[in-house]
Amino acid sequence: MAHLSNIGTLARIGLKPGASLRDRLTIARHVLRQLCAEREAIHDERHALRRKANQLRRHLPFTRLAVERMEQQARDHRADELKLLRPVLLAYGQSLIHDRDGYMAALGFDAVCDLLNVNRVEREQARADGVDDLAGLIFVHNLEDSASHRGEDSKRGPLFEACYSAFCEFIRTAPPGTLPDPFAPGAPFGPKLPPALRIVGK
Repeated sequence: MAHLSNIGTLARIGLKPGASLRDRLTIARHVLRQLCAEREAIHDERHALRRKANQLRRHLPFTRLAVERMEQQARDHRADELKLLRPVLLAYGQSLIHDRDGYMAALGFDAVCDLLNVNRVEREQARADGVDDLAGLIFVHNLEDSASHRGEDSKRGPLFEACYSAFCEFIRTAPPGTLPDPFAPGAPFGPKLPPALRIVGK
């Protein structure tokens, strides 16, 4: 729980009225990096328990009860901590996808790219592709920390993880038949529309 306390302390610092937008975005990255690391550690520990259960399966049926106990232990392991982490991840993700703090408008494309550690080549490619929103940088194109992880296609930054969680939650909770086509023109994964054709406020 000490890690959760550190995450909470950082988050509160970022929410202070005097914090600049640069500081808030930097702190959000730190909070989400710690949160994602903690979540990954919990999942790794659960996988380790499941591996032990699988080893016990070799001696079935004599180990049936032991296997069941081990699998239950894996499901319950640090469940309370995961339950606390999830809404924080979702809240950050929802805010970032919609850029509710106005990072892009206030700081500008290059300053945001600097704070997100986006490499120069992919930054210019994103600019040429018409990417001008926060969600485009961190979620659609996954450019966070690209300067440090160039060529690592599977690398997903902490801000991406938050947006992905919010996106999955939106899909999970949307009423049937109400979801737009994410691959339609102008949609997050569809062809980019010329500026004149974009919906104002979208």
